[in-house]
Amino acid sequence: MAARRKYTPRKPGQKNNSRYYGHNDRNETPRPKRVKKLDMRKSEEFNYMLSKAVESLPDSIRGSIAGGIYSIASRQGITEARDFVIKKKDESVIDEATQKQIWNLLNDYSTYR
Repeated sequence: MAARRKYTPRKPGQKNNSRYYGHNDRNETPRPKRVKKLDMRKSEEFNYMLSKAVESLPDSIRGSIAGGIYSIASRQGITEARDFVIKKKDESVIDEATQKQIWNLLNDYSTYR
């Protein structure tokens, strides 16, 4: 014989048909806001295109700029990565054309997650 489902106490304003435990009743914490981040399914392609975009930079800073953009875009979000690129442009590390190229890459390889 199958086990009976437990009843939940009624909440104010709750409808009659949702008295059983469901997958939403156990965890009533709201979902975190979705943030636009790097699409991890396309991370290898993004890294390749990013290395092509920063080819004009000197060898000494090329890896740190590309690594910083990749890590910020994948962990924090696209807007933070754009702010990082703006900061580097203001420091005269990258030029306007490279900035636009990186911004286009960030837009093309991003998704909400």
